Amino acid sequence: MKNKILLLMTIISFSFCVDSHAQQEAQYSQYMYNTLSFNPAYAGQRDVFSVVALHRSQWVGLEGAPTTQTLSFHSPVGESNKVGLGLSIINDALGPTRETNFDAVFSYTIQVSDEGRLSFGIKAGGHLLDVAFSELSAYNSGDQLLQADIKNKFSPNVGLGLFYRNSDRWYLGLSVPNLLETQHFDNNSLSAAKEQIHYNLMGGYVFNLTSEIKFKPATLIKAVSGSPLQVDVSANFLFFEKLTLGGAYRWDAAFSLLTGFQVSDELMIGFAYDKETTDLGNAQFNNGSYELFLRYEILNKTKNRIISPRFF
Repeated sequence: MKNKILLLMTIISFSFCVDSHAQQEAQYSQYMYNTLSFNPAYAGQRDVFSVVALHRSQWVGLEGAPTTQTLSFHSPVGESNKVGLGLSIINDALGPTRETNFDAVFSYTIQVSDEGRLSFGIKAGGHLLDVAFSELSAYNSGDQLLQADIKNKFSPNVGLGLFYRNSDRWYLGLSVPNLLETQHFDNNSLSAAKEQIHYNLMGGYVFNLTSEIKFKPATLIKAVSGSPLQVDVSANFLFFEKLTLGGAYRWDAAFSLLTGFQVSDELMIGFAYDKETTDLGNAQFNNGSYELFLRYEILNKTKNRIISPRFF
């Protein structure tokens, strides 16, 4: 049974080697805490030096299923806090494929009203692609195209973003994380597989239900040519500036349970569990998807200290 599952996964992962136009970005349920991965204009918006580490295991129990690790950090620089700098690293694996994205991030913020700040962001970097075709040869040993692995194939990348923040009340962002439609293979080998341009729209609003309870609905909408529109919606409650509880729904794909805890002013931890609503979610070998994230922030204890943790 496991061999059949592995074969299924390798076929899925190998399918990007034909003329593919599917979603190519890594998937996250806790996107509201991982904003820099989607929008470079978010750099510096936490007003402190902020580090986020995230691990996602998708479709646990399915051999060769996707796993993702993300590490990012960003901070405002200078007295005016108009400039933000950051770095984002994403490692994504699916079956015999491994892809590592790394980007340097720059943002510039202007004050457009008493409470409104508009940020412009750009990122530049690239990604390294590994494809272990030798892992597929066991299922199709006669194919000569599966004899040579691809190792550390580099492709450059540039992305842009806008992020508007109205005090600590609401935000809206628009980004294009990959402007370069990189072609991974030539037409003489494995047909044309290239990175498609993605468009991300995000937003959220914070309601103060009581002095001790905040409610934040948020959404992330992703569009890419040749693939259905992906819509994520979430709703989180923050209790006593410490405990976060909520849920999320990925349209026609999955439900998620979300929780987080502000251990200290500097450290927050979070966890998410996804249950597929597709036929894959009913498979015996699929135990759902899990995410764990850590956020650590270096606060200035003598100047502009954040008394209560920001909700975004």
